[in-house]
Amino acid sequence: MDHWSESEGKRAHDPIFQTYFSQNCGQHVEDFCKGRSADAAVTPSQRFILVPGPIIVGAGPSGLAVAACLKEKGVDSLIFERSNCIASLWQLKTYDRLSLHLPRQFCELPLMPFPADYPIYPSKKEFVAYLEKYAARFGIRPTYNHTVVCAEYDVKRLLWRVRTLATGRMGEEVEYMSRWLVVATGENAEVVQPEIGGLKEFKGTVMHTSAYKTGRVFAGKRVLVVGCGNSGMEVHILPREMLGQSTFGLSMWLLKWLPVHVVDLFLLLVARAMLGDTARLGLKRPTVGPLELKSLSGKTPVLDVGTFAKIRSGDIKVHPDIKRISGRQVEFLDTLSEDFDAIVLATGYRSNVPFWLKDRELFSEKDGLPRKTFPNGWKGERGLYSAGLTRRGLMGTSLDARRIAHDVEQQLRAEGKYPGVLL
Repeated sequence: MDHWSESEGKRAHDPIFQTYFSQNCGQHVEDFCKGRSADAAVTPSQRFILVPGPIIVGAGPSGLAVAACLKEKGVDSLIFERSNCIASLWQLKTYDRLSLHLPRQFCELPLMPFPADYPIYPSKKEFVAYLEKYAARFGIRPTYNHTVVCAEYDVKRLLWRVRTLATGRMGEEVEYMSRWLVVATGENAEVVQPEIGGLKEFKGTVMHTSAYKTGRVFAGKRVLVVGCGNSGMEVHILPREMLGQSTFGLSMWLLKWLPVHVVDLFLLLVARAMLGDTARLGLKRPTVGPLELKSLSGKTPVLDVGTFAKIRSGDIKVHPDIKRISGRQVEFLDTLSEDFDAIVLATGYRSNVPFWLKDRELFSEKDGLPRKTFPNGWKGERGLYSAGLTRRGLMGTSLDARRIAHDVEQQLRAEGKYPGVLL
């Protein structure tokens, strides 16, 4: 047997490729492989599965959006997801009462709006149901329980080599190759665990917010929430609604006419009138306004849905950083100490891109996000793309997805090929 036949024989019996090829190319995979073996040869080290369309890493909202936009252009894709479901962060690592903090019109994915009967701020359950219907509508079937352990560009073959491993099992790695690679693993792929003296010896319960589901388990207990990130409490706190409109929607409308610093000043003035001086309660605002801070650092202001009232009433106390932990006692930098029964780490998440992608041009090694700021961080070199990593939420995801799909389509048409016939 020649080497190409051996390689293609493995490929022909791969269940992922069989399903993918028969659906997208109108030809049985074994017939195709037999036809190719007669006029091609490779060395044993070149065994791989060639994917006709783009490979997408991650089946969250970003990965689904890219796959849908490609499908609309007639281009099929192969999605790898390390978990066992779509939107695993939403389904497996968020609390039960979670809802979208922005009105639904700012959170819908391309080509399919939310159902008309959905509330302004859909719940976690409603959002997941929307994503499942979205995947079904566009025939998106990710390859679940497959972790991408390495992806690098092969300068000889001019293809991206993507190695995967079945999640939770020790087995043989499988390598896939494609002209295009879309990174859609999200800004929140891995939890951030802080280094706090004495935390490992804490006598009570310690959990990250990724494991937190409901406050009922902490009834009657004193709980310390550590962190001022998206899971805890930002320094910039704004009412979720101003003047009868969503704060985000009002901000977007004002930015059409006014510069960022003027809109920031307006937001802070209204917030001061509605909330009072937050610094008196331990929430000192930075000198940079909320929108400018978001643009510069990606830090999102909290849109308050009741937390501030709890702080003002004294039900929630705000403390500075932790100095040390001893037993159940926590000492803060202001020298005050208190005993707690549990600690919840609202210390956020980070990108995991640097751990598996061998590219240092599009993505930063420091934070795993695109080096170029929005809206220019979606495209790299040699068919590499980024979706949903621009710190612009689901609106940014939609824009990235449309641009990626358009770019791939234009490449195919420039070569005289037509979407749907990629081989």
